[in-house]
Amino acid sequence: MFDYFMRRLAIPSSLRFPGHFCMTTLSVTVFVLAYVGMALGRVPGLAIDRTGVALLGLIVLLAFGDLSLEEAGAAVDVPTIALLFALMILSAQFDHSGFYGWIADQIVRASRNPKLLLASLIAVTGVLAAIFTNDVVVFALAPLVVAGVASQRLDPRPYLIGLAGAANAGSAATLIGNPQNILIGQAGGLDFWRYLAFALPPTMASLAITFVAIVATWRIAPGDGATPADSRPPQIDRFQFLKGMFAVAVLVALFLTPLPRELSALAVAGFLLMSRRLSSRTMIGAVDWQLLLLFVCLFGVTAAFAKTGLAQQGMVWLTERGLLPDRLSVLAPLTLAASNTIGNVPAVILLVKLVPDLSEGALTALALLSTFAGNLLLTGSLCNIIVAERASVSGVKLGFVDFARSGIPMTIASLAITIAWLWGIGLVPL
Repeated sequence: MFDYFMRRLAIPSSLRFPGHFCMTTLSVTVFVLAYVGMALGRVPGLAIDRTGVALLGLIVLLAFGDLSLEEAGAAVDVPTIALLFALMILSAQFDHSGFYGWIADQIVRASRNPKLLLASLIAVTGVLAAIFTNDVVVFALAPLVVAGVASQRLDPRPYLIGLAGAANAGSAATLIGNPQNILIGQAGGLDFWRYLAFALPPTMASLAITFVAIVATWRIAPGDGATPADSRPPQIDRFQFLKGMFAVAVLVALFLTPLPRELSALAVAGFLLMSRRLSSRTMIGAVDWQLLLLFVCLFGVTAAFAKTGLAQQGMVWLTERGLLPDRLSVLAPLTLAASNTIGNVPAVILLVKLVPDLSEGALTALALLSTFAGNLLLTGSLCNIIVAERASVSGVKLGFVDFARSGIPMTIASLAITIAWLWGIGLVPL
């Protein structure tokens, strides 16, 4: 009787056994609920955020045997985790040197014109995000931006949107600029400098669009206050700053060698941990372990779903209809929808795992489009959420509508230019 109903439902013979059917049902249920949790950001009624949702999903799969510990471990892309960890150590070096506080103060002091202040913030943030990853940059800068613009009696919201928008846009320039690009670069074996050449023009255009969109949707008026003339700027530890700059130079040089990126970054991180003044506990404590754990858990949840065989069947169905994400007409709406529901990092993990044979052009497009799509709504990227949460700690509420009024036009314009660029140079078919 069971086999009869399985045939009537067109369930493949490999999935008709009751035990396997139950395991498939649980894996699919956990997979769906985990990604719904990614979209909602938390579990209603409970203080569980995205990382907690992913962790609970993985625990359920392990407890019921749908995924073994060995399979969960094998599913983790260790080079991606290692590279992201090492870059967080590099960013911690600059944070503890006082560099972020110093650069934020210099922007405010040098830009008395509010629009010039916004342009300076966007330009500097874009550059920093391309090197140190966007999440760690905004984590450090958000409260400093709030304090800086407050001293000028300015509305901090457009500047916070500029910070998030520029961090997202700037991070698209390199394969180490954000978590999803790191994963894409590692999974596809993309060349760091070749990708930079493809990504730089649309990234620069997107940074300019970020400025224009905010100026067009917010009233950027001069404030009625100023930083006291006798106030002293934050002090920067020159030795620690120079040590960090030397580490960046070494890392860039290593990227020119055949040495894998994750090993290059780990070598630089090991060098930074050897310090007489900054304890390793302090440096390691600055790592965003929540983000790393989120990655690990999503790798496991996605692997359990892949075991069901439903993903492969879905790929066959899409192939028959010409809807594989290897063209801009499919990738653009897919990344826009996925990034602003489950988030761009979970969306990329899902796509890379389920469609592992994407071309260099499709992977480059995925990196750019998923990153720019994260600027649409406040929930579009982890970077946006970090800015909003850090701002709230400083007493500033950045609402969903506040972000969307600038995010929607900047995202639509950025995606349009990126599509035109990638299609124009012949990298990805339309």
